[in-house]
Amino acid sequence: MNEKQPPTIQLDQFLKTCGVATGGQAKLLIQSGEVLVNQQVETRRRKKLSPGDEVELAGEVFVVSEVETEDATTDLDNPPLKAEFDCIDIGANLTNKAFRDDLWEVVENARAVGVFQMVLTGTCLRTSRESARLAQQNPGLFGATAGIHPHDAASFDADTRKTLAELYSLPEVLAVGECGLDFNRDFSPRDAQRHCFEQHLELAEQTGLPLFLHERDAHEEFLETMKSWRDRISQGVVHCFTGTKEQMTAYLDLDLHIGITGWICDERRGVHLHEAVKHIPANRLMVETDCPYLAPRDMKPRVHRNEPKFLPHIVKFIAKCRGEDPQELASATVQTTHEFFDVATPQSDSA
Repeated sequence: MNEKQPPTIQLDQFLKTCGVATGGQAKLLIQSGEVLVNQQVETRRRKKLSPGDEVELAGEVFVVSEVETEDATTDLDNPPLKAEFDCIDIGANLTNKAFRDDLWEVVENARAVGVFQMVLTGTCLRTSRESARLAQQNPGLFGATAGIHPHDAASFDADTRKTLAELYSLPEVLAVGECGLDFNRDFSPRDAQRHCFEQHLELAEQTGLPLFLHERDAHEEFLETMKSWRDRISQGVVHCFTGTKEQMTAYLDLDLHIGITGWICDERRGVHLHEAVKHIPANRLMVETDCPYLAPRDMKPRVHRNEPKFLPHIVKFIAKCRGEDPQELASATVQTTHEFFDVATPQSDSA
């Protein structure tokens, strides 16, 4: 008597159910069976899968089958992306290794949902150069910042300053930074962070460029530094703001801008922002993903790599907190971003 064979499941469908992205290079790996995935996401057990393997899903055993061609089935789990409104991501780390294999798929997915311009964040010399290069090659789509993140402040030297100064002469480089103070992990000694920050402030004064600012667990010292320099710099945005309403008010009192990320969607750490974000004037509020970090935790199914295409989700969440229409909020942030970086933004394809 023949033993009943387990049902089959397509490998890509199994991965999607486990929350594993299947686009771009990942799909090529899936088709060849050369891919490591979490068999059970919650236990983080990893296994190399290929057609013929048995997998367990929701307590039932399946046999992995070949991947069907894209035109053989309709992908109900991933409907075509659609733009509801236009928006600009002011903080996208697209030079991060997380996007090495599928950068342009990520960019096209962002554009498909209305994210028609992205400012690429420079956090070290490599990412600053690469962000500037991408912005030069894709005018209107990308802008760039150039700077040394406080985590890497210990690497700052005279050659670093010279290279940054050269980058600031490029029209595609829109801001000085990412720069600031981070006393949360102290990856660089605090004295090195202070010196590095001061160097960026001097460069911002010399160039007239706005500042793309980072502060974590260093509010008091960061605020005093900004107070002493505020009259000598043009503008500044405290990007990825996660602090208290009182801290935010102190930055707004210095005529600084505030960048809000998917942190506001985090039910563990971001609830306090629901009230605080109501008090940011429309002409001081900008939105960002800070991808690949800080994927919105309220998205279903849960995503593990943040992308610019999730920015509309963040905008909707902010709009709900503020009691505003998402499209009107998005339009206001586009105008504010345009004015802050002093660049003309092109019309999006969805306009």
